[in-house]
Amino acid sequence: MHVTMRESWTDERLDEFGKRIDERFDRVDEKFGEVRSEMKQGFAEVDKRFQQVDKRFQQVDQQLSKLSDGLASVQKAILFGSVAMSTTFAAALLAAVLQG
Repeated sequence: MHVTMRESWTDERLDEFGKRIDERFDRVDEKFGEVRSEMKQGFAEVDKRFQQVDKRFQQVDQQLSKLSDGLASVQKAILFGSVAMSTTFAAALLAAVLQG
């Protein structure tokens, strides 16, 4: 047996339907408000962490700068030593040629 029920959509029923929809959207808005608040808090924590990382990078940069200055001094010493040894070798070779 097939029974077809037909309900008519009256203004009252449409108004009630509209109220229920509004209530549901209000709940959705509340949830989105909570999510937005949590996201803001999460991004604030991420910002703090990035600031800490930035400070660490600055410290590493300072240390690398000091190391670079030290290496420049070592390079100068090696260059000076190479020139001195080359000059000594050339003088010894010249002395050997002139004596012989």
